[in-house]
This record gives sequence, structure tokens and C-alpha cells, in this order.
Amino acid sequence: MVLIAGSANLDFVVRAAHIPAPGETVLGHDLQTFPGGKGANQAVACARAGDARTAMVLALGRDAYAQPLKASLQNAGVLLHAQEFDDVASGTAFICVSDDAQNAITVAPGANARLLATHLPALAGYQFLLMQLEIPLATVIESARLARAAGLQVALNAAPAQALPQELLALVDLLIVNEGELHAISQRQDSIVQAMAALPCRTIVVTLGARGAVARQDERLHYQCGFAVQAVDTTGAGDTFCGVLIAQLAAGQAMAQALQFAGAAAALCCTKAGAQASVPQASEVSAFLAERSDADAQAKQTLARYCHAVA
Repeated sequence: MVLIAGSANLDFVVRAAHIPAPGETVLGHDLQTFPGGKGANQAVACARAGDARTAMVLALGRDAYAQPLKASLQNAGVLLHAQEFDDVASGTAFICVSDDAQNAITVAPGANARLLATHLPALAGYQFLLMQLEIPLATVIESARLARAAGLQVALNAAPAQALPQELLALVDLLIVNEGELHAISQRQDSIVQAMAALPCRTIVVTLGARGAVARQDERLHYQCGFAVQAVDTTGAGDTFCGVLIAQLAAGQAMAQALQFAGAAAALCCTKAGAQASVPQASEVSAFLAERSDADAQAKQTLARYCHAVA
């Protein structure tokens, strides 16, 4: 079973021809609201696309935003350990999605900033604790310490990017980052492979957008090329990857197979709008993979060269 401690936000999404530059006003096409937040997105992905027994500890305000957030998680089969506060709003995010499927996101944490390690449920029976950085760093550190002491594997999606203390990195069994986050944490601007090797975590997974992903596990590298799809909205794709990766590893899959399934789920996520609304079912991911052959040796060599190239 997987426990996720993290954020839940109601996403206000406006589509526009392009993402505004500083000081620029852009007329959007329409506005929609979707349940989001990195923690909640990953919980939905873990349960729905990863088909794993999943629970989430989260903090919400007692407001109109909380109900759709809870409903989306419960509809995906996520068991909730929700802390609710009267004096603070639920988290929100304001997202501009361009016509070429790129996005820019501003988050107002709200109740997410109140989440504490003491809010964790009893940890017996869980295999993984998965966290992100949209909750207080002190909560992440103490939760990782409690999980380690209880025998869980600690997974951290270190987003949004920031430098992390060594005491936290020493507690993380599996670190999941994109390229920018990797360089921010490692404080190195050389190759992806060298930056991964500089970190103390036993396993590190770096997502590379449409290129795919690379993992370093016990000094062995695994490459997974991306899957070509017609992208509509990339919001939530990284979170889908994280949740599904942990679900696959909790089910006993090897890293190579877990990367492939997570990459396929993330690709499918890009074909629909919204964060949680776009997370596919596990059966859809399996059907997608059945129709696609894995990348050939030349494509993986190209990806490997990219990962070894100096930034």
C-alpha cells in the first residue's frame, strides 16, 4: 500500500494562444476548474493508473473548494486522512495553458502550509511514503524520518525546485526530479548522469519531458524513451509519472518495467485537459503499451548520449 503526504489544490485553468510574458496581458479562450495539487494528482495516478491501494494525508480549508478536491480523490479510490481548518482556504493554483500545450502555474498554498508530520496515520502496512515540496519542508523531513523508522521506503518528488538539506536527502530512498530540479538540488551544471551520481539517494529518476526518463539505481542506468502522442495539455503529466512509478514499484515491478508503464501513463495524460481528469485507467495504459513497440536501440542510444552530455 502507498501513502502520499502532499498538497491538494483547486486548479483554475485558462487556455490562451501563448503564455504571457512579464507585463503582458493575453486574452484567454475559456476558464475551467479542475482538482489538482501535486500530492493529490499523484495519489489519483497511483490509485487509478497504477492500480495500487493508495491513501493520502492532506490539509484543506472548510470551504467550497474542498468538496471537489475530496470527491476527485475518493472517486479514484484514494483513502483520505484529511485535516480541515476553519481559518484558512484550501489551496489553489492558477494555470495558463498555451495552444501548444505548455503551461505556467502559480500556486497559493492555503491549507497545504498547515500540514504536519503529526497528521500522518499509523504507518503499519504501508510500503512507500511519497511526498512533494508543496507542503512545508520541515513536514517533509520529519515525515521522512518517521517513515524510515517504521520501515517504509521514502520517495520524494522534489518539486517545485529548491536546494535540499543533506539530512533530507539522506532519508530519501527514491528521488524523482526533472532536469531543472536535478541541477538545483545537486548544485552541478554538468551532465545529467554526473549530477545524479553526486547525490546520496540510492535511486534517482529524472524525467525528461517528451524525451522520456532515466533512472540510476544502485549505480546502474535505465533509459526509457518517451511516447509520441498528440498533446493537448501537459499539466499533471509529471505527477502521473510519479504516482504510477511508485505504484508499479510497490507491486514488485523491476525499474525498467515501472519506467515504461509510468512513461506511457504520462503520455496518455497529455492527450486530455486537466490534471486529475486526464489520468488514465490502468487498463488504458496496458492497451496503449500493447499497441506500441518499445523504442529501438538507436533511440535509446540517442537518449543515453543526451544524459551524458554536459549541460
